[in-house]
Formats: sequence, structure tokens, C-alpha cells
Amino acid sequence: MFLTSLLSFAYMNDDDFLLKRLRERQKSDAFRRLTIHQDKVDFCSNDYLGISKNHLINTANNDLSQGSTGSRLLSGNYELIEETEKFITHFHDAAAGLIFNSGYDANIGLLSSVPQKDDVIIYDHLSHASIRDGIRLSFAQSFSFKHSDITDLEKKLSTAEAKGNLFVVTESVFSMDGDIGPLKAIASLCEKYNAALIVDEAHATGVIGEKGEGEVQRQNLQAKCFARIHTFGKACGCHGAIVLGSDNLRNYLINFSRAFIYTTALPPSAIHAISNSYKLFPGMLEERAHLQKLVELFNASNHRHEKIKSETPIQVIIVPGNAAAKALAEQLQHAGFEVRAILYPTVPKGAERLRIVLHSFNTLEDTQRLMALLQ
Repeated sequence: MFLTSLLSFAYMNDDDFLLKRLRERQKSDAFRRLTIHQDKVDFCSNDYLGISKNHLINTANNDLSQGSTGSRLLSGNYELIEETEKFITHFHDAAAGLIFNSGYDANIGLLSSVPQKDDVIIYDHLSHASIRDGIRLSFAQSFSFKHSDITDLEKKLSTAEAKGNLFVVTESVFSMDGDIGPLKAIASLCEKYNAALIVDEAHATGVIGEKGEGEVQRQNLQAKCFARIHTFGKACGCHGAIVLGSDNLRNYLINFSRAFIYTTALPPSAIHAISNSYKLFPGMLEERAHLQKLVELFNASNHRHEKIKSETPIQVIIVPGNAAAKALAEQLQHAGFEVRAILYPTVPKGAERLRIVLHSFNTLEDTQRLMALLQ
């Protein structure tokens, strides 16, 4: 009886059906593997300001030793998390904010719950996967507009047949190209067509603006946004994200966002780290200035491959073909640089690339050595 039961279990758990798609990935040189970060010069991570690398947010504190105890609606809410929400909300000149466990959760939680059946969402074609996934989970109709193309966005807005609300979703700094979206023009169109603007500021947080407040505030557009998402997993060197908006939006998310309701709250140690990062941002003028110097240096150099124009720490070299992109990344890794290839299907076929990330802790000498290998 026991042997029969084991055989039945083995049969029911046969996972050979997974192999077909895995082999397809291997055949196309797109198979993903986890790797350990080696002792190389970091031109890969999103730790733009070195907050994580330099251990500036050490949270070893006995008062923070307690862990998570449940969702925030049950036992997981506490004073520090609410104080931190208010502090970050004030920093970003917003009315209210709600912390989520990650940037992915924030986009999923916002976009899956707010737009309804009669609504229409129009989003930038190069929007992050978390934005796309949140849109897919909503009941609204959705259409993309060509990347940062104001003419195409207006065409979509003018022909949208929304019985309910109209939403426009974009990023301020695009994670795979490093370019900055035309937010002022987008905000003007949203006003013209009575659309609610949602901006993901993940890669602008801490980096752009006099105090690292982001591109929306740099252009003084915060009052034009229905919602903003600031992610803590990039320049903050932490984990989590906040959705900023009105008090009504915060209350709505607490009541209807499944990604918020049905998950364990972040522990106090994580919230303390987030708070410390935000307290560091205003004083990191030298770090942001050095970053800008590296960006200008990188943009002024010649590259044997096509380069996407970017004024941010995300610098992109197009190397068509998965095999070719991987080979160049491996060449740089062997030279001591931590650089990764971004492959199809993450990016379109023919647009495979090296995504080179500049940091405040990268030296001029290291950056010049890297550029010499790309010339």
C-alpha cells in the first residue's frame, strides 16, 4: 500500500512537461541562471548612491529585533511604519502615502485595483513588467502608446472610448533604456483629456533632483499626478515602495488592493533602513554630482556599438543577438567588471544590450577602463 502510494505521488509530480520551454530558452541563448555577485567593479547593480554598498543603513538595533507578525490590517501595523510613510510623503510633497513590500507589489496593487471595467489605461510601450502585469490584472481596457511619443499618446487619448475614467501610465526614468520620459508634455495632455496620470519614479528616486526627490518634483508636476510610485530597491539600497496620492487613494488601497491586504507587513528593521536612506538623500550632493560627471564622461566617449542616449546613470549599449550580448558581457566580466547582458525576451529581438549602471562609488579610472574596452 505504501509503495503504491509513493509511485502514485511520483507520477502525479512528474515535471517533464516543463522541459520543453526550458529547452527552448537554452536553444535561444536566453536561459536564466542565478549567479553570486563576485568581487568585480560594480557596473551592474541599482545601488546608484552606494547606500547599500557602504553600509550606511546598518540597522543592527535591539529595539528593532522583532520581526513581522502579520498583515498591516491584522497585527503588522506599528508606529514606525506610519511615521515613515508620513516622512516620505512630506519629502515628496504629497498628501498621503502607503508603503508596499516591493515596487512590483506597489504597481500590481495600484493598477489591479483602481482602474475598473469601464475605464481605459494608456501606457508607455516600454513600461516595466510590473506595470504591465498590474494592468493585465485590472478589469480596464488598455492600450500602449509608442515610447515617449506625444503625438501617438494624443492620438490614443483622443480616440479612447472610456465610459469611466481614463488613466495614463508612464515611468520617469526607463529602466531598460535609461532615458527620461517627457513628463511635462504628458501631464499637459492628461489635463486636456481629463486623464489621471500615474508615474513610476523607481529609477529617479534619490538620484534626480536637488535632494533626490525625483523627476516629477524636479519639474514641479506633483500636483498634476494622480499617483506616484517611489521604489526603495534602487538608490535606497533597501526593499519596498510607496504609492503617493490623495487621502482617498490611500484609503482605497487599504480597502481594495489585494497586494497590500493579503501580505505580511515589512518588519521594523526594513522600515528603519528605508527611513535612514531618505534622511541621507538631501545630503548626498557630492555623490549625485560625481554621478553626473560619470554620465557626461560616458556620453562623450566613442563606442563601437550603438548607444542609447541617456542622461541618467543607466547607460545602454545595443549588441544585437543573445549570443553576442552575452559574449561581450563575459569579456568585460573577465576583465574585472560586473556588467550584465539584457537578453530577448526581456527586450525585443535585435535590441539585446549591455545595461551599464554608473554609481557614485565608481572611480573615473575604472569608468575610463571600462569605456576603453567598449571602443
